[in-house]
Amino acid sequence: MKSQQEIKKFLNPKTIAIVGASNNSKKVGGILINKLKNFKGKIIPINLKEEKIGKLKSYSSIKKCKKNIDLVVIATPAKTIPKILTQCMKKKIKNVIIISSGFAEENNKRLTRKLEKIIKKGKLNILGPNCFGIFNPTINLDTTFSKITPKKGNIAFISQSGALWSYIADLEKIKFSGFVSLGNMMDLEFSDFLEYYIKDKKTKKIICYIEKLKDGKRFVELCKNSKKEVLLIKAGRTERGEKVAISHTASIATDFQIYNTAFQQAKIKVKNSLIEALNLKKENIEKFLTRKELTIITNAGGAGALITDDLTEKGFQINKVIDVLGTAKTEDYKRVLNRIKIGEKIILIITPQSMTPINEIVKMIIGSVHRGYIIALFLGQKSVKEAVEKLRQKNIPVFTRGI
Repeated sequence: MKSQQEIKKFLNPKTIAIVGASNNSKKVGGILINKLKNFKGKIIPINLKEEKIGKLKSYSSIKKCKKNIDLVVIATPAKTIPKILTQCMKKKIKNVIIISSGFAEENNKRLTRKLEKIIKKGKLNILGPNCFGIFNPTINLDTTFSKITPKKGNIAFISQSGALWSYIADLEKIKFSGFVSLGNMMDLEFSDFLEYYIKDKKTKKIICYIEKLKDGKRFVELCKNSKKEVLLIKAGRTERGEKVAISHTASIATDFQIYNTAFQQAKIKVKNSLIEALNLKKENIEKFLTRKELTIITNAGGAGALITDDLTEKGFQINKVIDVLGTAKTEDYKRVLNRIKIGEKIILIITPQSMTPINEIVKMIIGSVHRGYIIALFLGQKSVKEAVEKLRQKNIPVFTRGI
């Protein structure tokens, strides 16, 4: 369990180092630099080859930088991370966000164990790996890949699926006090941040998207004693949805009934959809599903898990859930579609992440041999308006608030 002083420092850094910073605006490191251009603190780019990232002086490694660093954000390949964490430990940098994937969710046990040893030895505070970053509007801090940075408000969102943030951050008139993507929860977990937001004066409402709880007892107690509204969305309500959640963040989702009983006893509010937790009306797509057998393609594992639960509970059979990941390009969707038999009903999910070529994907759908069998979920609002209009003009069923 981390102290709340540690969590406060984690979410309120004055100096951030971006390992993997890039001049290429299409790379993760380039997106992060761009998203932090209004940050009220200092940015230190770390790049092995570049001497400058934009107008900022760049360093070849953490150890080469002599400045004090409050938070390190890592966006480099998984194999590089033990060395980077060791450098953080030697420089007494405690707080690290690991955006990179390639650990437990890909069954990389050896690398996962190596990281766990370094974290324990250095007493580091690690968010992730395989996470989407954090958002704190008070200091203009945004280390996420959402296309839109939302305005300051009073809703906090803690999620095991980062891409769901790119969905709800895109909604007009919804404002947030903060967001945390937990990823694989190798170290920091739900309760650490739930306690923070319960005490945070700027936060009035807390929403949690859960696949697995590490410390269920502490979490339930915090919810039970909270004077603020805490709403939960739990993936893995069905056996099929549970399997999708496991493949997403390597979370072995405990039987939903066990969770649900604990939540009911503590009088914790559980919602079946994220959009309903935001007091918005959920769109129902069932009337367009003339067949009971479906294939789901998604660039957001959490969205895939939630819609799998929803449709399974309504009697639909989900044949496959294919997660093309948040970095997916048009070619990735096309490659997956080419493997699907013509005539199968397909739900194609897009969350508006910075690397998502929305308009290209629209053209691909319109020109696809599967066009007549696709139901498109372009989740969001601001970033998907044009795409939704084009699809509707071609009479392709499209929804923006389907989960």
